[in-house]
Amino acid sequence: MTNVEKFQGILPAFYACYEDNGEVSVERTKALVRYFIEAGVQGLYVNGSSGECIYLSVEDRKKILEAVMAEAKGKLRIIAHVACNNTKDSVELAKHAESLGVDAIASIPPIYFRLPSYSIAEYWNTISAAAPNTDFIIYNIPQLAGVSLTKDLFMEMKKNPRVIGVKNSSMPVQDIQNYKAWGGEDFVVFNGPDEQFIGGRSMGACAGIGGTYGAMPELFLKMNALFKENRMEEARKIQFAVNEIITLLCSGHGNMYAMIKEVLKLRKGLNVGSVRSPLSPLTEADLEIAKKTAKVIDETVARFV
Repeated sequence: MTNVEKFQGILPAFYACYEDNGEVSVERTKALVRYFIEAGVQGLYVNGSSGECIYLSVEDRKKILEAVMAEAKGKLRIIAHVACNNTKDSVELAKHAESLGVDAIASIPPIYFRLPSYSIAEYWNTISAAAPNTDFIIYNIPQLAGVSLTKDLFMEMKKNPRVIGVKNSSMPVQDIQNYKAWGGEDFVVFNGPDEQFIGGRSMGACAGIGGTYGAMPELFLKMNALFKENRMEEARKIQFAVNEIITLLCSGHGNMYAMIKEVLKLRKGLNVGSVRSPLSPLTEADLEIAKKTAKVIDETVARFV
């Protein structure tokens, strides 16, 4: 099995699940995994941006991944994002992820200090060396990390045989074309921006990892199926509808992930808590937006799926 075949499909970015007191919830985490299994997705991206990773402790992230693996191992492909803003903690999370048998680990570059490419390469390679039997995926998200995955850095990382792909969340879809061309046929490129899923797939992404997939997995699964059947006009109509839904998810006072979690509660009766400060929870006015969004998603699913 090639890397491309292993990592195809729809891989939602997993949400941090909290108890009502704000602490990580094992049971709610497992319930969210079961929801994704029942939805028919192909895998999960755990402890990334959508998982509020920069607001979680190392122990929180271990606890979440352990709960995910207890429910998902053998049923879903699991990519564990292990980056912290220091190498020591990242190495600890990489070792832990490998011990649990994840399918791959992933990492953004260190943030805040604008490091040169050789420092970023050393950081990534040190993390990868801590999990020597596990595939490594570069997470390119320059709008948040502050640095881009350049060709020179890409080619340096390609020397590491464990580097098998890029999760690309930059907005230019041409980046996907470039990474695929530089990486070769067996190199995995994931589309990151949900608003351009069809565009990313068209430019060479073999799969998608996205933060809004969890609110409406049916629509992304259907888009991907239509793309594979070359039914592009139908897929494009769903993409346009999805983009309107994403606009709604982002229209409240509270953080988008708080909105998504409320939509999950409304659509599926799934309570996974709110978000961790400094992310803002929903206001009373936001609850009406969540109700509207849930209704629009249900209507869109009924129309297209």
